[in-house]
Amino acid sequence: MLRKTTAIVALVMSFTALTACASIPADPDGTLEQIRDTGVLRVGASPAAPLVDTSGSEPRGILPETVRDYAASLGVDVTWSVDSEERLVAALERDEVDLVIGGITDASPWSSRAGITRSYPSLAPNGSDPISMLVPMGENALLVSLEEYLDEVTR
Repeated sequence: MLRKTTAIVALVMSFTALTACASIPADPDGTLEQIRDTGVLRVGASPAAPLVDTSGSEPRGILPETVRDYAASLGVDVTWSVDSEERLVAALERDEVDLVIGGITDASPWSSRAGITRSYPSLAPNGSDPISMLVPMGENALLVSLEEYLDEVTR
C-alpha cells in the first residue's frame, strides 16, 4: 500500500511540474493575451532621431516600422502615444501602453521599472549603442514573443 501511495504522489507531483512548465513564460497581467484579444498593440514612442521621428501624424523610422511589422505578425493594429521616456515608462506602469520605443539601450535607467529586451545592434544607427525596447515589468510572455520576433528579423 505504501508503494502505491508513493507512486501516486510521485505521479501527481510530476503532472504538476509538467503543467507549470507549460505556462512559462507567463504574463501575470496577461498583456500579450490582452493585445491579441483587443487586436491592438499600444506603443509609446519617445523621439530619438533617426530611430524614431515623431514630427508627423504617426511615428516613422526603423523602430516604428519594426513595431508595425511585429504587430502585423501578431495580427493586431498599433496605436501610438508620443511622449518623453519618463512619461512613457509611467504609462507602462499604469497599463496605458504595452511597449515603449526610443533611444533605449540595455544600460537604460528604466530597467528597474520595466522589462527590457536584449540589445539589437542592427536596429541602431552606425556607431550607436545597440537598441532595446521596454515592456511592462514581469510580462515575460510579451517579452519573449517580442525578442523571438526581433531575433528573427535582425539576423
